[in-house]
Amino acid sequence: MTRALAIAGVELRRFLKDRSNIFFVFIFPLLLVVVIGAQFGGGGSTGRVAVAAEDSTLRTAVVEVLEDDGLTVTFADAEGVREQVARGRTDAGVFIDAAAATAYTAGEGVRLEVVPSSQSQSQATMQRIRTAAEAVRVEQAQVVVLTERGVPADDAQTALEAARESVAGPTLRVESVNEIQQEFSGLGQFDLGASSQLLLFVFLSSLAGSVTLIQARRQGVIARTLAAPVSTAQALGGQALGRFVIALFQGSYIMGATALLFGVDWGNIWLSLTVLTVFSTVAAGAAMLVGALMDNEGAASGVGIGAGLVLAALGGCMMPLEFFPDTMRTIANITPHAWAYEAFAEIQRQEGTLADILPQLGVLLGMALVLLALGTWALRRSLVRSM
Repeated sequence: MTRALAIAGVELRRFLKDRSNIFFVFIFPLLLVVVIGAQFGGGGSTGRVAVAAEDSTLRTAVVEVLEDDGLTVTFADAEGVREQVARGRTDAGVFIDAAAATAYTAGEGVRLEVVPSSQSQSQATMQRIRTAAEAVRVEQAQVVVLTERGVPADDAQTALEAARESVAGPTLRVESVNEIQQEFSGLGQFDLGASSQLLLFVFLSSLAGSVTLIQARRQGVIARTLAAPVSTAQALGGQALGRFVIALFQGSYIMGATALLFGVDWGNIWLSLTVLTVFSTVAAGAAMLVGALMDNEGAASGVGIGAGLVLAALGGCMMPLEFFPDTMRTIANITPHAWAYEAFAEIQRQEGTLADILPQLGVLLGMALVLLALGTWALRRSLVRSM
């Protein structure tokens, strides 16, 4: 076992020494998680507003109402707000000039300049800004009326706050009957992208690792290993373990980095690691098979990337399985990605237990055993032919 672990360690070091892997292993997966989360992720901000205004009572009142409504408010000068709107970094820009602040203090009508962006939720944010501005205007008008009747301004404000607290406002409860909406409810902005990209890159990295296996065969590394006091079983086990370690390393890195940088919730971490371990075993078996059957590194790299992308697309790593029609959903079950996707979905969205994901783990284990058996047989066969 010690010799097999030593061989696996060598394979991992060889994989990491490839400088091209620095980008594709450490940087590219996180970039895709950000892109997918920004475009399709849930659980993010419910709206973003940039405000350009000097400090005033009106600005304070408007910002308080917007933040109480759940909007994210940032401040910049007029040019900065326009740039944010133009670049889609905010849903809307609000401009409060001195005249509006003076009119607000006097209890008069207030005119605010609001510029929407091209973002999909900008119109909804615009309506919420209008509602907030109207609420602020009404409250100030009430204070002015009470003040004109001889009530001190502070007492008028206190009385209005007490009146609002003593009256129960209307409540609105929205229940969605859309199954897809219910399925993704509660997911963080980057949760879905993180799990799908983990499956994509674990498989791709493993298949890329098959190139080092071909190089080891062509350059006589395995033959020299067998010349040492290392049995054939230990050599083959070390090669299989090396592919597994590469896959597990890639997946563990993505899990850790996304949790730390983006706050991705992986649910029960031990169950998620179990799914990752089993899926890594499947990927290791596939890499062994490719590395044993092919003799050209370039061809193996092309086949690995092509097969990895096709299987990932079919398995829900590029578009959620929930969006697939029934026929495609059935076809997706031929891929290990689909079974691992369902296991992660059960853990992340439904707080699933080990019993809930046993069917998925069972199928993945079956795939892993078949691929490892075929890969080991093919590698042993290629070694016998070369001797």
